[in-house]
Amino acid sequence: MEQLFAQLLTLGRRMWKYRWAGLLAAWLVGALGVLVALLLPNRYEASARIYVDTQSILKPLMNGLAVQPNVDTQVQMLSRTLISRPNMEKLVRMADLDLGNQSKAQQEALIEMLTRELSIRSTAKDNLYTLSYRDKDPDTAKRVVQSLVSIFVESSLGASRKETATATTFINEQIKNYEAKLEEAESRLKEFRLRNLELTASEGKDAASRLGELSNQLDRARLELREAENARSAAKQQLAAERARLDSAAQTALQDPSAFAMPELDARIDAQKRNLDVLLQRFTDAHPDVIQTRKLIKDLEEQKKRELTEMRRTSTGAGGSVSNSTGTPVQQDLSRMLATTEVQVAQLQARVGEYAARYQQALSALKTAPQLEAEAAQLNRDYAVHKKNYEELVARRESAAISGELDVASGVADFRLIDPPRASNQPVAPNRLVLLAAAWGLSVAAGLGVSFVASQLRPVFHDTLELRDATELPVLGVVGRLHTPAEVSRSRRSMLSFWSAGALLFICFAIGIAAMAVIANRGG
Repeated sequence: MEQLFAQLLTLGRRMWKYRWAGLLAAWLVGALGVLVALLLPNRYEASARIYVDTQSILKPLMNGLAVQPNVDTQVQMLSRTLISRPNMEKLVRMADLDLGNQSKAQQEALIEMLTRELSIRSTAKDNLYTLSYRDKDPDTAKRVVQSLVSIFVESSLGASRKETATATTFINEQIKNYEAKLEEAESRLKEFRLRNLELTASEGKDAASRLGELSNQLDRARLELREAENARSAAKQQLAAERARLDSAAQTALQDPSAFAMPELDARIDAQKRNLDVLLQRFTDAHPDVIQTRKLIKDLEEQKKRELTEMRRTSTGAGGSVSNSTGTPVQQDLSRMLATTEVQVAQLQARVGEYAARYQQALSALKTAPQLEAEAAQLNRDYAVHKKNYEELVARRESAAISGELDVASGVADFRLIDPPRASNQPVAPNRLVLLAAAWGLSVAAGLGVSFVASQLRPVFHDTLELRDATELPVLGVVGRLHTPAEVSRSRRSMLSFWSAGALLFICFAIGIAAMAVIANRGG
């Protein structure tokens, strides 16, 4: 610590030797700083505040029907990209900054200056944007800010409408392309179906499934045919048994007529006989009802004899069989049943033949069916894909149209000018108070720096230790110097002059800073 203090003390002694050079440098730098602070032109600032309202009542109402972009993100991106070269060129024309005949280099410098001086500050939470610009002329600054506000609002609306128009144009082109693809796919699918009509009736089933279905239908038809044939055989057997029974009854009637029963005639004869018994109990034989009843019984018995005689004659003519007669009701029912089963058998035979032919046809087509089915699946898949894309594009076009109308109708983002462009009456730059303070600090730093550099370029030894450390030689002795009264007096005057000049520099800067502070307070 002592060594460091000694080094600092030595450095101070060396710099003190060149104090006048440092003081001169401090005065020169201070004067230059004051000159710069005073000669810098005043700059006036114009500003405006815009509030962007992104909350629209139509947003929840049109949810799901229209595409609603993230307006907050769009506005934030617009605020970041607003200061671009095309906008700056437009701003130059709108603010009449290009009225003078300017060269290409001057125009480039003007655009660079605008890009540097323009400022857009935002509060993301409140969607509040402040646009500001500084210029030597307050009217020019105000015109620039007014033009920038117009560009900010127009860019947001124009960008939204341009995006909607671009999206609609792109979707319309895609719809035309997919419409042509869809028509082509429909034509290919129609031609394929016309060439392979057998696949149309069984669409959705492969060849193996159709073959299995035909096999099941053929098996069911054959089973029904066997059932019908069995029913026909049973009907034939029953009819034959009934005919045998009738033949047996006819033979019995030929041998013993009285033993042959005719149910209808026998019942009528029995009824008349019972009626006759009742009448005889009440009347005599000469009563007309008795006579009439006996006559009716006699007629019925004669009718029975005539039928038996006819049956004998028919049986004799037919070789002793009555099976060729009209038959009984049972025989007639059995005959009708047999005819019905014959018709059913014929129908089922035709059905079995048709199913067998279809089965053979499907079996022969089984070899080429996989290729046809693969081609049909590919055509259907292409058609379904094109149709789905076409329908989605049409729906999105309608959604884009509704979104454009929504944007125009409601102004999804509402730009409100909170503070119109206004230029300040007092200059906002340069801050001469700060510049004077900085000049003062630079002057002090320049004086110290010059003294330090001079002490390093021309070092002086002030004691034996420094000399011995620098030369690494032993110091044998020290010769002192005696100052005369004139030299002492001159040294005192020099010291007084130095401190007076330094104090004067400090006082000048203090007065200047105080004056600037007073002027700034009065102007504020």
